[in-house]
Amino acid sequence: MKKSILSQRLGFSLLTACTAAVVGFLAIILWDIVTKGAGSVTWKFLTDAPRDGMTQGGIMPAIVGTFFATTITTVLALPLGCCVAIYLNEYAKDTAITRLIRVTIRNLAGVPSIVYGLFGVVLFVQGLRLGTSILSAGLTLGLLTLPWTITASEEALKTVPASYREGAFALGATKWQAIYTNVLPYAFGGILTGAILGIARAAGETAPILFTGAAFYLPFLPRSVFDQFMALPYHLYILSTQHHQIEKVRPLAYGTALVLLGLVLGMNLIAVIIRYKIRKNTKAV
Repeated sequence: MKKSILSQRLGFSLLTACTAAVVGFLAIILWDIVTKGAGSVTWKFLTDAPRDGMTQGGIMPAIVGTFFATTITTVLALPLGCCVAIYLNEYAKDTAITRLIRVTIRNLAGVPSIVYGLFGVVLFVQGLRLGTSILSAGLTLGLLTLPWTITASEEALKTVPASYREGAFALGATKWQAIYTNVLPYAFGGILTGAILGIARAAGETAPILFTGAAFYLPFLPRSVFDQFMALPYHLYILSTQHHQIEKVRPLAYGTALVLLGLVLGMNLIAVIIRYKIRKNTKAV
């Protein structure tokens, strides 16, 4: 008995230490970015265009470009990923082909993002002749996000008890009616959470947009989805590693990192709030 208690305490202590280490590293990173970047984040910094070779001005074109690319990513990844997950979980039979499809989707989630960037160049920029543009970059990020969305949506659908479907069938509902009325309302919170987390990850990617549409320096806003654009992650990459006056623009780089971090954390917070409200409403019903 004493040995089992000791093992339990050691295991709990190990888990606590690992959690504390992760939280500690995260706190150090956040503290470094906030303390060094907060002074640069002003209203002028957020609303002005870059000037003098990006040594002055703000990041407004990068914010707008990131927003447009992320919107295109959402339009592609969310409905398509949700539909694929519904088919795999609700309609497809458990065969070798279905299992192979699931394994392939999970493997695609681990493919390096630069591979998606090269694929986006071949498919969207050259194949479909969309050029280096917001549309090409957004569609590439959508492909990057799609495996995450499918996996998260399917896992959310699996959490809905089978009795919900059986109850609908007992009342004479069709397969789709059972899914639409009894399954999706309870799985939607998990689906949306997984999709937003995947989109937030895509918003911070540099490699896919590096080849498909991101520009080094554009002191104006894009006029259509077929224009090149500035993006926060690529802008941060240039300021941090490629700029000819790195020390001079370092405060701007930290400010850009803080804005990008705030964007990603904001999207994660939205996912948490939506999931909480949906779960609260479904429990009330």
